[in-house]
Amino acid sequence: MMSENLREYKKNYIIAITASLVVGASNGALAYLMKPMIDKIFYEQKLGLVPIICGALFGIFVFRGLSGYVQAVELAKIGNNLVARYQKRIFDHLMRLGLNFYNDTRSGHLAAQINQNVSGIRDLLNMTISSIARDMVSLIGLVATMFYMDPVLSAIVFLIGPPLVLAVAYISRRIRSVTRDLVHLNSHLLGAMQESVQGIAIVKAFTMEDQLRAKIGKLIDQAEGRSNKIAKVSERTTPIAEILAGFAVAGVLAYGSYRAILNQQPPGAMFAFITALLLAYDPARRLARLQVGLERSLVNARMIYEILDINPRQSNVPGAVPLHVEKGEIRFEDVYFSYSEAAPVLHGVSFVAAPGKTTAIIGASGAGKSTLIGLVQRFYDIEKGRILIDGQDIADVTNQSLRHSIAYVSQQPYLFEGSIADNIRYGRPDATMDEIIAAARLAHADEFILQQPQGYDTPVGENGVTLSGGQRQRLSIARAIVRNAPILLLDEATSALDNESEKRVQQALDGIMQGRTTIVIAHRLSTIVNAEHIVVMEAGRVVEEGRHETLIANPHSIYARFHKLQGGADWQVLDDLIVDEMGETGEKAPEPRRKAVVRARGKAGSKA
Repeated sequence: MMSENLREYKKNYIIAITASLVVGASNGALAYLMKPMIDKIFYEQKLGLVPIICGALFGIFVFRGLSGYVQAVELAKIGNNLVARYQKRIFDHLMRLGLNFYNDTRSGHLAAQINQNVSGIRDLLNMTISSIARDMVSLIGLVATMFYMDPVLSAIVFLIGPPLVLAVAYISRRIRSVTRDLVHLNSHLLGAMQESVQGIAIVKAFTMEDQLRAKIGKLIDQAEGRSNKIAKVSERTTPIAEILAGFAVAGVLAYGSYRAILNQQPPGAMFAFITALLLAYDPARRLARLQVGLERSLVNARMIYEILDINPRQSNVPGAVPLHVEKGEIRFEDVYFSYSEAAPVLHGVSFVAAPGKTTAIIGASGAGKSTLIGLVQRFYDIEKGRILIDGQDIADVTNQSLRHSIAYVSQQPYLFEGSIADNIRYGRPDATMDEIIAAARLAHADEFILQQPQGYDTPVGENGVTLSGGQRQRLSIARAIVRNAPILLLDEATSALDNESEKRVQQALDGIMQGRTTIVIAHRLSTIVNAEHIVVMEAGRVVEEGRHETLIANPHSIYARFHKLQGGADWQVLDDLIVDEMGETGEKAPEPRRKAVVRARGKAGSKA
């Protein structure tokens, strides 16, 4: 980590280090000038040397001020760019990780951990450079001045070094484990806060405020306790350093005073020595604390690289080629899959989704329906068998080309920060405004979009909170339409909608399914009775296949059982027929046709 970043910012570090060298040298020169100033001006009273020595002092402060500014700016630029680079690098890596990683990781926890740990990497490098280039150089220059002025006193002062080093080593070991615990605690705390805000409607509905206050309060108390512990441990260097420094300065003053009074020595050398000693105290103290700070930053850096070192499970295989879709046939051949060894999901699933046709998949919860949708997009790798698109194994093609060939509408539509047009354009970034509007019209979304305050430029709020469920779903369908992909995957796209919204969404879906290879998962049989092929799943296996008429003809089939459980008839279709017969205005239809609809509904009810 250090080597790669040092190479990246070589020029900036050279400037910062050069400026730090000037700062360090100026401190040594400042201490050295104390001797001629005291001896020549105050003791020997040579007036002609006043402008020379004072001018030199002024020049030292000017150089030190300008060099300190350059050093601070360069290190800030490095640190800010470092944060930006690692944020981009981490996000890029997160985008390449599979769904299995996100299934095991809380989003709020992850975001908080990244934010804290990236700052730790910046602090690690900046502390190292500033301490070595500025503090170390300053300390060396000042120590050299001290030895030049009085080697005996300098040797006495350095007796405080060993106990200080031992104290810092002990504190560094203590700080390591406490810091990691604090990062985890803060991540849990910020994640819990994020969840509470995102689910505020549920919080209010179930009067969970007191429970969450207690939960968040406990996490805050734990984090506060850890932070206090870190402060207590890390700040132990301060009293140790102060006590040792006080002992050294008092001893030097006592010895210098004794020598000046009894031996009548000029005080210049002693003042220069004491100045160097006092100036050396700050860089020495910072260097003593450096190890403690580095331990905290190293913990942050290691936790970032723990994320970066995770290998994507669904990465492209060596030699992967782009997928070429001509017809769009999807074929499952003896597919086995499990999310974990203890929970197998699919057992030898085989079926064909014909090109340009609609294949519906039904089954009870846990049968593996949604898993099939995820496997077609290669969100997970199968254990055995093959999934082919136009004869090409999806495991051997690039993920990008595979997913570019698929439009996906999920059960729970997700909208991103931005405008309505932005969210539709995510289906295809190069889509024009005319194409976005055309897709919205096909999705029956144009009408409600134009009623928004800013039309297509209206911000959607966090996950479309200002829109209804049906409106969000129609926007997700418009996103799928504008993608213009040959394969369409619908995962219970109308299950969470009311009847009116479902009707409008289903009309939009019927339009985009034409001519595309479509796999649709639905819990309402009314939405899939017209599918060219129906696959019935149970416990991870395909148990029945065929058209609606064929499957319903066998009264003992699982499909017929589902049909009976849902009322034995296509109630939604019958309701639509009644609307057709009576008109949108409720106007009464001709008696014979109305009676036919009522008789059909009566027969359906008797079957149930």
